[in-house]
Amino acid sequence: MTLTESAAWTPSAPAPAVALGVDDRIVAAALVCISRWGLAKTTLDDVARQAQCSRATVYRAFPGGKDALVQSVAQGEVARVAAAVTGRFAGADTLADLLTAGLAEAARQLVRHPALAFVVAHEPEAIVPWLAFERGEELLAFATSLAAPHLGRFLPSAEARRAAEWAARVLLSFCVCPASGVDLTDDASARSVVTTFLLPGLAPDR
Repeated sequence: MTLTESAAWTPSAPAPAVALGVDDRIVAAALVCISRWGLAKTTLDDVARQAQCSRATVYRAFPGGKDALVQSVAQGEVARVAAAVTGRFAGADTLADLLTAGLAEAARQLVRHPALAFVVAHEPEAIVPWLAFERGEELLAFATSLAAPHLGRFLPSAEARRAAEWAARVLLSFCVCPASGVDLTDDASARSVVTTFLLPGLAPDR
């Protein structure tokens, strides 16, 4: 289930065409609740009502309670976003195309994510620790490892990792502090950033 489908699914809505397992249904329900009320105010009772199951069922699925559920939600969304971004890499014919596609798709996935947008706007204290110091470096390392093998189609290995980290830092800066006149969710704007600021510091396509 995509995030858009999750956000639209309510207890009164028709059942999805493909039935979800209990765990997946609870995770989808948690996303809906976080999009409405944020992390702090979302309770397991809220999630159970949204998932049309009992609170006991939620605890059986996630014995660690709310923390375990939120971790599962985060891991699932990271995997989904990563799959969406790498899917765009496959159709790139040049280094510029690949960097543009990756930046634009990642920006769209993050900026237009209902749950993440709510938390960033109303509970920034829950996000900031993941963007700074050791956790921020872990996030950059993950993004670098995700993109570097694809950039390796056009660049030597060390250069590919450097380019991947640069792109990840640009993306992170855009999401945390958007710049006037730059919209990475737009392909043309993303390409302008790539050709103006990223490509000049990299080896040419080979």
